[in-house]
Amino acid sequence: MRKFLPNPVINHDFSVDDSRKKPNKISSRKDEHISIALSESPSVELDPGFKDYRFEHNALPEVDFSEIDTSVNVLGRKMNIPMMISPITGGSDKSRKINKALSELANDFRIGFAVGSQRCALTDSSLEITYKIRKYAPDILVFANFGAVQLNYGFSIDECRRAIDMIDADAMVFHLNPLHEVFQMGGNTNFSGILNKIEKICSRLDAPVIVKEVGYGISKTVAQKLADVGVYAVDVAGAGSISWSEIEKKRSNDIVVHNASQAFIGWGNTTAECVKEIADNVKDIKIIASGGVRTGVDMAKSIALGADFCGNASEFLKSAMISRSECEIFVESLILELKTAMLCTGCRNIDELRSAKIKKVS
Repeated sequence: MRKFLPNPVINHDFSVDDSRKKPNKISSRKDEHISIALSESPSVELDPGFKDYRFEHNALPEVDFSEIDTSVNVLGRKMNIPMMISPITGGSDKSRKINKALSELANDFRIGFAVGSQRCALTDSSLEITYKIRKYAPDILVFANFGAVQLNYGFSIDECRRAIDMIDADAMVFHLNPLHEVFQMGGNTNFSGILNKIEKICSRLDAPVIVKEVGYGISKTVAQKLADVGVYAVDVAGAGSISWSEIEKKRSNDIVVHNASQAFIGWGNTTAECVKEIADNVKDIKIIASGGVRTGVDMAKSIALGADFCGNASEFLKSAMISRSECEIFVESLILELKTAMLCTGCRNIDELRSAKIKKVS
């Protein structure tokens, strides 16, 4: 007989009012995810891999720091730096406030923004308001999002179009999360035939399709399969940041889940490893580096290893829960770090950074 631990205590107090409570299980789960991610630091033991690479320092760069251009153009929109706020949340009043604050920040700094999974709003239209951020972010890349596994649980191209229309998105993101779903209470674990369904979506949807992991990495083998069916970009979301198996362990009082999830501490491919292997082996697909991309130097290394742009969720979320000023400090630090790395490698723009000399040191 399965044994259970005492009910886990979830702290919902993270400086956001909760004046509008919906009896929606997915909404409650999303708030629990945020609470645990903020208060209990469910990080993995793996380093994202950037420490394994080192730039060749250029002491004579022949570059004017004030003229360094960190901007990139993606899907017809100009971003000031190659960074997006990766999917975080949506579906509750707490997450509505977080999405509003971060989308305003993203628009002010001209970086991309992806909403969290829209699954709950696609099944309960009253929750759509928690995702509607385009009015706060009229000028930037905005990405729609739900789990690819939902294509095996009733979702189709109609839900993709609704997700895009809901937020006037520039692209559709499908997240892959098999390990997460296994340990999530009531998780959806039928991942059979997903590639074929993604292919059909790519051929019929009037928007680019991006496929991302949630913290365990996308290998070159998987990336090649996705490129072959028409996926525009992969977001590697490698190991080195938040561990979803750890988050679900903290949510569960099932002792078997607790024990089994322990075996997956340190599971996954690191972010740097994923980016390099895909860049070296897979053609005709864009690469987003996320999973432990915490500094402008991490961004610079990601670009030099082959990424087209980068993503981060946890650092933006942590900053947002402190203040708008803290968010601004974080982004301004990213920009200064990135520009300094470019100066010290003799790079005037992001295209030159792609060819910067970088080597593995371990």
